[in-house]
Amino acid sequence: MQISSDRILTTHVGSLPRSEAVTKGVFAIEAGDEIDLDEHHRVVAAAVDDVVARQVATGIDVVSDGEMSKLSYATYIKDRITGFEGDSPRRAPADLEAHPSFLERQARIGGTPTYKRPQCVGPIEVKDTEPCQRDLDNLRAAVDTHQPTGAFMNAASPGVIALFQPNQHYPDHQSYLAALAAAMRPEYEAIVDAGFVLQLDSPDLGLGRHMMFKGQPDEEYERLANLHVDALNEAVANIDPSMMRLHICWGNYEGPHTHDAPLSQVLPIALRARPQGLLFESANPRHAHEWAEVAAADIPDDTVLIPGVLDTTTHFVEHPELVAQRIETYADIVGRERVLAGTDCGFSTFAGYAGIDPEIAYAKMASMVKGAEIASERLWP
Repeated sequence: MQISSDRILTTHVGSLPRSEAVTKGVFAIEAGDEIDLDEHHRVVAAAVDDVVARQVATGIDVVSDGEMSKLSYATYIKDRITGFEGDSPRRAPADLEAHPSFLERQARIGGTPTYKRPQCVGPIEVKDTEPCQRDLDNLRAAVDTHQPTGAFMNAASPGVIALFQPNQHYPDHQSYLAALAAAMRPEYEAIVDAGFVLQLDSPDLGLGRHMMFKGQPDEEYERLANLHVDALNEAVANIDPSMMRLHICWGNYEGPHTHDAPLSQVLPIALRARPQGLLFESANPRHAHEWAEVAAADIPDDTVLIPGVLDTTTHFVEHPELVAQRIETYADIVGRERVLAGTDCGFSTFAGYAGIDPEIAYAKMASMVKGAEIASERLWP
């Protein structure tokens, strides 16, 4: 984990807007079209260099590759581990089911993914390590060129893979999670071995409550969510916690979010995970008040908080003073050295996502950088 003893560092959740050329190539591969793969790989490598350069120019301290090579943060794994084929029925979040006209509207304007989400139909094993290595090589080249303070790479947690790719093969959910953990372990370790912080994306702990576990009593949700953390911990058992951060969220979509589990329920489960850093939503109107839950929680002394100080579902550009106030709120809870400024979620959670305009996404991050500077001046007078 990159931390600082003299200022607040800035980072984000990972995904950033992709170029038209990258998006076109990713979807062509997904559709099985014949394309020049060598040329596509060159396009992606150039895009990684561009996106790292822009993050550094914006003032972001801890950067990522923007997930340029990935169609989405969870389904990319079908090209790296075996056992996944076809498509699966969509499970809409419970809050959108309660407002069907809005759900229909979101689908119409491109706010919901249309790509395939394969099911697990066979044994899960490592299939191909080359895509991960190519991502690592691209990020290393960009980092060496542009020299950010630090860098991280995203990887899907066993639980979020299970959330979006339902099991049709293993006898029970726990067996499925165990197989996923074993198969993903080499990717997790490769990221850290390459010198990058591993970010484990685990929306299943929040979003899963009103998708995968919707309609179930709280006790059953908590039991199953804890199984997800157990599988994650097993997968990263060989990795130093200080080289990992965990991202939890309730779904990166503009919607009512009236069925979100409260942070008071999710946080104790998330804190059982081994990663030292915790990224979580705290800027959007449904969760901005929950800083009080963090203040009341038993936060381990070595946990680093990375609260979202930017909402990633709205084109409002947060004022730097508001960003500074949000940072200071969490610094008051755990101390200034244990807080980084982050975002609620990614700015492009799947390729072609018609979400935040790319220029506004970077304007929001620039405001975060300015807000972190303001907070730093006040926290280190």
